Amino acid sequence: MSSRFEPEIIIASFHGMPADTANKGDPYCVHCRRTGELIRMRLGLPTQKFVVTFQSRFGSAEWLKPYTDEAVKRLAASGVKRLAVVTPGFSVDCLETIEEIGRENAGYFYAAGGEEFARIACLNDGDGGIRVIEAIVLRELQGWI
Repeated sequence: MSSRFEPEIIIASFHGMPADTANKGDPYCVHCRRTGELIRMRLGLPTQKFVVTFQSRFGSAEWLKPYTDEAVKRLAASGVKRLAVVTPGFSVDCLETIEEIGRENAGYFYAAGGEEFARIACLNDGDGGIRVIEAIVLRELQGWI
């Protein structure tokens, strides 16, 4: 497995929420899908090369779909060999981005025949991302400090 590769498909995985919450009018799902669409367009990718999914469901309720883990398994089973996952809803890496995406979903991908998998690091991975977070925090704290 090489450390650098061009993915056949990129998944943008957002944190999930119960589908019933979205059905009652919460705009979160719409915002996630729009964010994914804007990223796809900025990258210049066709719709079939960029997929929005949702992770971190629990309990028996139906959550927003498609589920990340099921999409990863389905893509590998369909013959996709190189897959990258980005988590644009997370500004910093945490257990969900490192463990759930980077380990669990990578394992599903390899077990289903995938060959190269990448978890794209969150914004805290570099100075530029930290400067963005700092600017937002300082802006939002104006009048408080």
